[in-house]
Formats: sequence, structure tokens, C-alpha cells
Amino acid sequence: MKRLQLLLGSSIGKKFIAAVTGLMLFGFLLGHAAGHLKIFTGVDSSGIPHIDHYGQFLKDFGAPALPPMLALWGARMGLLTAFVVHVVVVIQLSLRNKSSRPEGYVVKKRSAATPAALYMMITGTMILVFVVFHILHFTTGSLQFLGTHVHGEVYNNMSRAFTNPIIAIGYVIVMLMIGVHLYHGVWSLFQTMGLDNPDRNAFLRAFAIAAAILIALTFALIPLSFLIGGMEQIYEYDHKLLSNH
Repeated sequence: MKRLQLLLGSSIGKKFIAAVTGLMLFGFLLGHAAGHLKIFTGVDSSGIPHIDHYGQFLKDFGAPALPPMLALWGARMGLLTAFVVHVVVVIQLSLRNKSSRPEGYVVKKRSAATPAALYMMITGTMILVFVVFHILHFTTGSLQFLGTHVHGEVYNNMSRAFTNPIIAIGYVIVMLMIGVHLYHGVWSLFQTMGLDNPDRNAFLRAFAIAAAILIALTFALIPLSFLIGGMEQIYEYDHKLLSNH
């Protein structure tokens, strides 16, 4: 137990924890982005948006073996724990590195770092604030002044929120920040896990860039589509098809 405590308290142990929690969050973002593509597929034969079915699927996941919402809230709490641990460990590593390096060395390292690496703490802080805001906005519906929230009406909740230019543009900006943060995070994950190698670094960097762009773009397109009216046209077209049948 003492050896484990020493390992987890070391920089190597903390980097490993940051990598594991980062991998969990990366997997969540991939799945979350894939699920949200349902917003672009219109409605079913009854006129119910596919994204609403996706929301209900998450609520019912594990049923009938588990009570409704239990698996969903279990996943939420697990991800929230991973997120908090990730933030704490990264801050600890940052403070430890800063206190152990001479000033001249810090300046030299900073000049050689990528912009994504330099601003990880800034983008990370913004993402932390956004996560709290996002939960209050779309999960609990506590921020009613941003648009009436009705549990289960995923499409309508998004529509009411993202037709507001301030909310839509704000979400897009944060998605871009997530993309920047994600690129450096995924690349750092490969390094921490010892997967980086001169023979495959080009591929790993390309993967990190592609994953960051794909996830950020998927999420950013949703508020943009509502804002410019594209989403409304998709759903109006589907409803016309249904009425003709």
C-alpha cells in the first residue's frame, strides 16, 4: 500500500492518472459526439425526433435489470469523478513542474512548446466552467432563463437554446477550445503511455488532430445549424414527407 501511495504521489504516477482519466473523457466525447449526430437525421414515422429517442435510450439503458436512469447517473458520476481527478492531477503536475524549473529553463521550454500546450491551463479552466454550465443548462434544466427546459424534449430544448445567437456562438467558441485542448491532450496521452516513436509520431499526431477536429466540429455544427435555420429546414422536410404519406 505504501509503495502504491508513493507511486501515485510521484510525477510518473500522476501522469499515469492524468492519462487514464483523459482516456476515459476522450472515449466519452467520442461516444457523445456520435450520439449527437442523431440530431441531423430528422424524425421517425411518428414525427418524433431521433435525438429524443437517443435521449430516452440513455435513460433506459440497463433496463429491465436496472431501474431507469440508474446506469445513466452511474455513468455521469463516474465521468464527473474522472473529470475532477483529471483537473486536480493536471494542476498538481503543472505547479510541481513550475516550482522545480529555473526561470530561464521555463522561458526556453515555453518558446519551444506548441500554442495548444501553452494554453492548456486556460482552455482547461474554460472547459471546467463550461461543464458546470452545461449540466445546469441541459441536464438539470436549472437555467430556465436561457430557454424553457422540458425533460425528454432534447430537440426542442436545443432549438429553444441555440436560436439565441449569444448562446449558440458561446457554445461554438467553447467547442473550438475543446478541440485545441483535446489535440494536445490526446498527443500527451500517447507520450505518457509510451506509444510515441519517431516511426509513428506523424500518424499519432495526425490522429490527435483528426480526432480533435471531428469532435469539435460535430458539436459546433449543432448550435450553428439551429442558428442559421438549417436544422429547421431538415425537420420541416421530414414532416412534409410524413404528411404526404
